[in-house]
Amino acid sequence: MSTYVVVGLQWGDEGKGKITDVLAEKSDYVVRYQGGNNAGHTVYAGEDKFVLHLLPSGVLQCKGKCIIGNGVVVNPEAFFNEIEAIEKRGLSTDHVFISSRAHIIMPYHILLDTYREEIAGNSQIGTTKRGIGPCYEDKVARIGIRAIDLLNPEVLKTKIKENLAVKNVLFEKLFSKKPLFFEDIYEKYVDYGKRLKNRIIDSEYDINHAIKDQKNVLFEGAQALMLDIDFGTYPYVTSSSPTTGGTTVGAGVPPTSLKNLIGVSKAYCTRVGNGAFPTELENKTGELIRKIGNEYGASTGRPRRCGWLDLVALRYSCMINGITHLVITKLDVLSNFEKIKVGIAYQTPEGNSTEVFPSTIEELSTYEVIYKELEGWNENISDVKSFENLPDSAKKYLQFIEEYLGVDIYLVSVGPERSQNIIKSTLN
Repeated sequence: MSTYVVVGLQWGDEGKGKITDVLAEKSDYVVRYQGGNNAGHTVYAGEDKFVLHLLPSGVLQCKGKCIIGNGVVVNPEAFFNEIEAIEKRGLSTDHVFISSRAHIIMPYHILLDTYREEIAGNSQIGTTKRGIGPCYEDKVARIGIRAIDLLNPEVLKTKIKENLAVKNVLFEKLFSKKPLFFEDIYEKYVDYGKRLKNRIIDSEYDINHAIKDQKNVLFEGAQALMLDIDFGTYPYVTSSSPTTGGTTVGAGVPPTSLKNLIGVSKAYCTRVGNGAFPTELENKTGELIRKIGNEYGASTGRPRRCGWLDLVALRYSCMINGITHLVITKLDVLSNFEKIKVGIAYQTPEGNSTEVFPSTIEELSTYEVIYKELEGWNENISDVKSFENLPDSAKKYLQFIEEYLGVDIYLVSVGPERSQNIIKSTLN
């Protein structure tokens, strides 16, 4: 029995949902520990496709508890919509719970997110406009509304009134928009509390007791390291910490309890929204990767920006996360290229070579990527089940990644189905 943490190592959309779904089959607990319904995790079960935004991706296979941790921001309407969609397909969601300490997304958060992007013009962050950032802002400002508050109408009433007193001034004076009305929000959220009453728990006790009892506990992050609020390409980042370290504060567990730190990376790179992207291919090659890989955002449907694998950024991500096991997804997409490039260093304006990922996008924008070209493989690998049966060029590509990063590959995904995986090494 052990613990497992699944995190993204790039700019999100690496296929964490599939990996979590696969590991969930043998997990007693699956815990989502940060982010909100701005995430989009796609899981295929046979011919069925599930796109999850808020629920843990392990909800389909885990027979134990699925918990939305205290580090997640929860939109109740989005929660109920996902629950309903899953139950309509004949699956139970009785095992899904929400931490009493999780913060709640309110209507004014969504409007603030939307209005800010509107007035930002060309300087937009590129958020999903679902209120995630403003909700985290209120959490840090200590004026947020938590799941437990939905069960206490008087506390909820006071907090909504206090928030609206400030938010409505912003709407009217800064954004020239209409104010929100207390009664409309209060009644709706009191009703949400009644509907969520049996799902709101003190999850940190459940999770820590499960670890102590030697259960299999799987922690799932959303987004990825390059979108981390501290270590990502700031300010074009998310509002939480999608790192392995984020697990401890987002689920309420000690760092000493985390054993298998699993980092997920595509065999190439993608990014949704604005911000730095060193290896981006704004040409026919990038368009071909997008087409073959079906690279469109699961949450927004926006086309993803595509590029070659950036090993400088990937090694940085592995370092910050302390990755012990690597997962490479969508290797099958690269089957269509005779030559494959990987970024192995950056060249500075002064002509120097560096393998250090800079702290500012201003500095990063001045760098040129130094590539190494590798041989491709022109054959379908989607049915390959073992590393030995991969084409030699594919094996060499994966081995080059391992050697550069100094991390062993645990699993290689060669298609969207649960069964389209190659297990290369074992977990602890």
